[in-house]
Amino acid sequence: MTTQALRNRYVTDSVSTAPPAQLLVMLYDRLVLDLMIAGQALEAGETATSSSRVYHAQEILMELRATLDTSVWSGGPGLASLYSFMINELVQANVAGDRARIETVQGFAEQLRDAWREAATQVTAQGR
Repeated sequence: MTTQALRNRYVTDSVSTAPPAQLLVMLYDRLVLDLMIAGQALEAGETATSSSRVYHAQEILMELRATLDTSVWSGGPGLASLYSFMINELVQANVAGDRARIETVQGFAEQLRDAWREAATQVTAQGR
C-alpha cells in the first residue's frame, strides 16, 4: 500500500469513527488550513491555488450554515449570520484577490474553531 493510500485510509477511518463534536472541530481545522494556504498562495502570486482553497473554504462554510439548526440555540441565528458574512467576504476576496479579507475570515474561523474545540473537550470530559 502506498503512503498516499495509507494516509487516505487513516483520514477515512478518523472521520468515520469521530464523535459529532470532533467532526465539527475537524471541519474548522480544515477551514482554517484552507484559508492559511489561500492567503499564502495569493501572496506568492499563485492565484489558481488561492482560488481553489477559498472555494473549498466557502463549501465548508455553506455546509456549516446548511446544517445549523437555528431553533435549538438562541445564538443560532447570530452564528448563521456570521457564516453568511464569512461566505460573502470570501466571494469578494476571491474576486478581488484580497488577502486582508481572507485573513479576516481566518480570524473568525480560528475563534470559532477554538470555541468548538473547548466545547468538545468539555463534552468528552463529561462522558457524553
